[in-house]
Formats: sequence, C-alpha cells, structure tokens
Amino acid sequence: DVEAAILAHPKAKAVFVNNPTYYGICSDIRNIVRLAHSHGMLVLADEAHGTHFYFNDALPVSAMAAGADMAAVSMHKSGGSLTQSSLLLLNEGVNADYVRLIINLTQTTSASYLLISSLDISRRNLALRGSESFSKVIQIAEYARSEINEIGGYYAYSTELCNGTSCVGYDVTKLSVYTRDIGLAGIEVYDLLRDEYDIQIEFGDIGNILAYISIGDRIQDIERLVGALADIKRLYSCDTSGMLSQEYIAPKVVATPQEAFYADKEMLPLEQTSGRICSEFVMCYPPGIPILAPGEIITDDIINYIRYAKEKGCSMQGTEDPEIEHLNVLR
Repeated sequence: DVEAAILAHPKAKAVFVNNPTYYGICSDIRNIVRLAHSHGMLVLADEAHGTHFYFNDALPVSAMAAGADMAAVSMHKSGGSLTQSSLLLLNEGVNADYVRLIINLTQTTSASYLLISSLDISRRNLALRGSESFSKVIQIAEYARSEINEIGGYYAYSTELCNGTSCVGYDVTKLSVYTRDIGLAGIEVYDLLRDEYDIQIEFGDIGNILAYISIGDRIQDIERLVGALADIKRLYSCDTSGMLSQEYIAPKVVATPQEAFYADKEMLPLEQTSGRICSEFVMCYPPGIPILAPGEIITDDIINYIRYAKEKGCSMQGTEDPEIEHLNVLR
C-alpha cells in the first residue's frame, strides 16, 4: 500500500514506480502521483517497458501524462532504437540543467552517436507513425491472445486482471501466457519454442512465457507461434503434480542492502543457509526480479524456489557462485 509506505517514511524524497511491469501490469500511477505530491515527494517512474504508451490512446496512461516528475524510457525495447539507447523524460518543476549536471558526473565522455542517432530516427518514426503502428500491434496481440486461449491449457491473460487496486491497467501488447496447466513451466515452453521451432520469445519463468509483440511482427509470425504452442501441448504436456506453485514469497528484511553487502560474510552450501541473512542477490534473468536481496532472511521456501528454478532451466544470476550451489551469508 503506497499511502501506508509514504506515511511510514515521512522523510522520503521520492516514490519509485514501474509503469508497466515486465508482464504488462500497471498500478494506479495517477493516484500514486497525487499521494506523493501531497506529501512533498517526487515520483520517479521506471518506464522501461512503456515507451509505446505515449503513442496510442488505447494503451495505459504514460508516466508523464499521469504527472510523474521523471521517467526513464527504454526506447530500444518497444520504440525501435538500438539496444542500450534510452531517454530520461522530465516534467515541469524538474531542473533540467541540474539533472544534466548530475548525469555528466557518471556518463562516458565518448558518447555513441550511433545510439544517439538511432534514438532520433526512432523518435521521428514514432512521432509520425506511432499511433498507427501501435494500433496494428494491439490488433495482432489481441488476435494472438484469442487464438492461444482457444488451444486450451494455456491462459493468455489481459485486461480482465484489472481490479482497480493492484492492477488498474494492462498493456495488451505484452503477450503473457500462463503455462502450468499443461504441466510445463514457462521456461520449459520457452526452451521448446527456441530449440524445436526456431521461435525466440522474450522469456519464460516458472509459470509464464512472455512474447513481446512489436512493430516488427506480422500475422504470419503469430500463426507460427500459435501453431507451435498447440504442438507443444499435444507432444509435451504432462501431469501437473509436483509443480511448484508460483506464489509470491514476501521478503523478511532485517538489514539494508548496503549493510548486508559489505558486512563480514561467509559462503555456505545452499541447503545450510536457511535462517541466515543473505549478502548477495539471487534472481532469474530475465526478468531480473530478486528472489533474494542482501539483507533478507533465507527461508526453506526460498531455497526450494531456487532449486526448482534451476532444475527447470531458469538463467540464474547475481551470486558469486555462478552455479548457486553456495550463497554468501552474514557471519
């Protein structure tokens, strides 16, 4: 609850919000902005996956339109520019000269004009044709969603998730598909699509796959994806017993990430770390959402989750031990 967090931390300077999440879910950013501003706080938006929100009224509200003070926008994800190129958008009331000064403290003095020019070309393309382009993307994505749900066993979710509280908007260009009901983890379906059907989608986790529908996709591409998913269900579906339910594991935070990361630590076998305080990150990437962060208590549920994700083939990152057979914990 954002209001409770604001009231509990009256000295905070800003509220950070994703708009949207990797899966396409949008929070009530308008009300978050209203609450934050009423308590003298800024709103900073991670809008890495929301570039296209600015170019079609059928999509959820953009951070700037909602009144956020700053938004980091990854043009390279859905805007068409080259990888690594992004924009930092500033709203009224933010001192652009001061922001530029701070950026100059850390950025390279050898900027890539290849990236900069790709940003400008993509910006022009979206300004001239963005609305039309993303109308087509929405149409293709909705067609894909309908066809996948017709297969049975899969659930390509959409705006029906919106409940007015935790989800007030959904980005329909994100083709997120729940796969557990066919007895396969999302990462297993992801691997099959890549290895057996030469189809590269965005990612798979333990319960979902995500296909990122873009301005470069065509109906023919969707037909291939739908056909492959039907094939996978027919050839590879299995009993769902033994599958780990994809429940959120609430973190138990007992130290700040900085304190835990720099503290005196020791490396222990994973199965011996239950009850200890973690001093490093553990995450499946993508999407890069931490399973553990420095300063959090390691529990049996978390250990089981890590083991299961590894067994299913998730790409695990963040640890000193690349195999994650050991974890660094506080002494």
